[in-house]
Amino acid sequence: MPWVIAILIGLVVVAAAGGLALGNLADNARADLSGAATIQIVEADPELRDDLARRAAETIGQQRYVTSVRIVPQAELAQLLEPWLGANAGDGAVPIPALIDVELRGPADERRIEALRSTIAEALGDSAPAARVDAQSQWLEPVYDALAALQYLALALIALVATATAAAVWLASRSAFANHRETVEIIHLLGGTDAQVIRVFQKAVLRDAAIGAIFGLLIGVGAVWVLALQFGSLDGGMVSHGGLGIADWLAIAAIPVAAIVLALITARITIGFALRSLL
Repeated sequence: MPWVIAILIGLVVVAAAGGLALGNLADNARADLSGAATIQIVEADPELRDDLARRAAETIGQQRYVTSVRIVPQAELAQLLEPWLGANAGDGAVPIPALIDVELRGPADERRIEALRSTIAEALGDSAPAARVDAQSQWLEPVYDALAALQYLALALIALVATATAAAVWLASRSAFANHRETVEIIHLLGGTDAQVIRVFQKAVLRDAAIGAIFGLLIGVGAVWVLALQFGSLDGGMVSHGGLGIADWLAIAAIPVAAIVLALITARITIGFALRSLL
């Protein structure tokens, strides 16, 4: 039983660490992008496009609900598009819209986005249809949904492993009781109580569960450390926000304790039912 529990606890630690990391990643991404908006100036003429972007940025920067405005250089856009358009992304063969990053005071909700559209319409006049305004958080909604689905999957895996752990303890306790059935009968004849018998079996389960939980924690933490090194090599992007904090590590450290408690409760219930059948 100790090795079975060790393997199961290792799986729970990896699943819990993954779920917590995904939650941190989603929360940090939402916080970083909550007030961010992007304006695209879609115009084929490069000179007119740059002029429209400059006018829009100047007008937007004067608004009190805006904290910062930045026109993204074309060279930076070309570098971002290079994986899809190739090394010649910035040679002008394919028109690249002008991009303006805007940071708003407060979240980029629909009311602020509409105010931003109205401001751009006043600044650009007849050329306003060339501007498209989007909240950056909206682009990542599918990503947030995928992260939430992975978190639910981690919770489901933890529940399944907890059930498997309880089943392993139940089988081990039933087997141990069957092997010592005659001894238990003799203890009863000598005046021993059910509580005393249960404590004897619980002591053995506690020892095995504690050994398995400790080894499982070490296995799981080792696996998490290896995965952290792999993802850390990506160096940037949303992945950099998926680290684990002190509270997360405390939650992971509580997993072996919860496993031991689950094993003791399962053993107590199992031996209790077995003693009833004995009588």
